Amino acid sequence: MDFVYSPDQQLLGESVGRLLTDHYDFEARKRILLSAGFSRDIWSRFAEMGLLGLPFPEAEGGLGGGAVEALIVMEAFGRHLVLEPYLASVVLGGGCLRNGASAEQRRRLVPRIIDGSSVLALAHSERGARFELAHVATSAQREGEGWRLDGAKHYVLHGQSADVLIVSARISGAQRDPRGLALFLVDPSAPGLERRGYMTQDGTLAADLRLSRVRVENSALIGEPGAALPLLERVVGDALAALCAEAVGAMARALEITVEYLKVRKQFGTPIGSFQALQHRAVDMLVMVEQARSMALYAAMMSGEEDLAERARALSAAKHLVGRAGRFVGEQAVQLHGGIGMTEESQIGHYYRRLTMLELLFGDDHHHLRLLARHG
Repeated sequence: MDFVYSPDQQLLGESVGRLLTDHYDFEARKRILLSAGFSRDIWSRFAEMGLLGLPFPEAEGGLGGGAVEALIVMEAFGRHLVLEPYLASVVLGGGCLRNGASAEQRRRLVPRIIDGSSVLALAHSERGARFELAHVATSAQREGEGWRLDGAKHYVLHGQSADVLIVSARISGAQRDPRGLALFLVDPSAPGLERRGYMTQDGTLAADLRLSRVRVENSALIGEPGAALPLLERVVGDALAALCAEAVGAMARALEITVEYLKVRKQFGTPIGSFQALQHRAVDMLVMVEQARSMALYAAMMSGEEDLAERARALSAAKHLVGRAGRFVGEQAVQLHGGIGMTEESQIGHYYRRLTMLELLFGDDHHHLRLLARHG
């Protein structure tokens, strides 16, 4: 199948690429990494360009973009190892609003996402879940005209810097029951909510949450109580497609950096890129990048599939192959650089760490292979 970007999509890719080339080189990223963890100035530039409103409908102030536009943006972010909370706020948090929130909730929150004044974070993962979306022990109990939340959340992407949290909780059923889940909008400053922020191995920000008798109004409930799992599956599916695209961008740039290094690094007075064995390894990396690119495109096209079972199979297949490819490309890139590839001063180690995290997010390649085997 031939896949060609439209003129508008090409312009989007060029605009994002130019912005990041001008303001997000490796040295600029290091400064951001050592300061606040992400740049509010860059976040504002994303808002000005319309990137934060990309997936939202035009009627709500967005650009009405689809999965292909998201792929273009995320691939560019992968090339530059962008630290800003686009996945957390726009893809995950914004996805919950787009697919399940009431008109009033969207009216109140979507403009704040689009203009960059608010960052959202989805607090769903819990210890021991092993990527199973139905695994939720955090409880929500009726209390007067609202709800009381108790429990803990683990590895909330950009949870420490979020202005609004979307918290999953169980209103009925056992810990892994697919029924009985609900999503709530929670103010991070609410009494009884504690956040412990930290930086992950690839430099992105995350937080663990503890909720003790956190009270929210009934208006904070997103969608129908007890029926949040399909919404989570839809949003996480979009995130899987976005992660595949980001991984392709990171892989492609890691390959370029490695090939450049092979051309200038000399051994015995000869560029090591002239050694046939190393040329073969670079070609193997290229093959994996192109396979991953095809699967990322497939994931983007299938993310809008109405057959939910077929959609889930396609996204798991893409995440499995892209995860394997990312691990292979990252390992080869570091090995071809030698010891310098593991230093903080070398770009390639940062790409390897990001590719490792991208493989683990929302299920590693083994998890998605098991899902494929289970569903056929």
